[in-house]
Amino acid sequence: MNKALLIGIAGGSGSGKSLVAQKLLEDFSSQKVTLIIQDNYYKDLSDLPMSERVKTNFDHPHAIDTDLLISDMKKLLAGEPINQPLYDFKTHCRLKEGRRIAGQLIIILEGILILDNPDLRKLMDIKIFVDTDADIRFIRRLKRDLSERGRTMESVIEQYEQTVRPMHLEFVEASKRYADIIIPEGGHNLVAIDLIKTKIISLLREKEH
Repeated sequence: MNKALLIGIAGGSGSGKSLVAQKLLEDFSSQKVTLIIQDNYYKDLSDLPMSERVKTNFDHPHAIDTDLLISDMKKLLAGEPINQPLYDFKTHCRLKEGRRIAGQLIIILEGILILDNPDLRKLMDIKIFVDTDADIRFIRRLKRDLSERGRTMESVIEQYEQTVRPMHLEFVEASKRYADIIIPEGGHNLVAIDLIKTKIISLLREKEH
């Protein structure tokens, strides 16, 4: 039996995954809980010129270093430490120094594509999909990319039309069928959050015994 719990939170870009994860982090602050964001496992593109990096389809599963992500999740579940990579979204490269994580009882893995991979799904104790209307997701993504990732409005719109929307339909939306729980409204759905908390407590008790 794994020493820790792995909770996967998927959903489209801007769906509210981060808010759901934050709610769980707050409510289990007394436990050893950590948040792993799939975006930090984007493949390092430092060997490519910037003109090529920006052409990468970051919404396709091939953009993720899934082998490393699965390996790190297995280590954490077994109680082993990892050096999680950190990603610079402005340069599309990994930072030289990672983030050491160890001794966690609850691991929350958040990302748009985490339910797409069957080997990753098998590691999860709870699989959650946050379901939010496309227009709301786009507005949230636009605001985030403009304020946090140094993007222009034109580039965000172009990326959304060319890759984000078609990849969402092909991979993200399609992975919803693997979820144990589907949450409309994300972190604002307090009933769903309470149900998830109850399930986590139950699973932790099972591991204690």
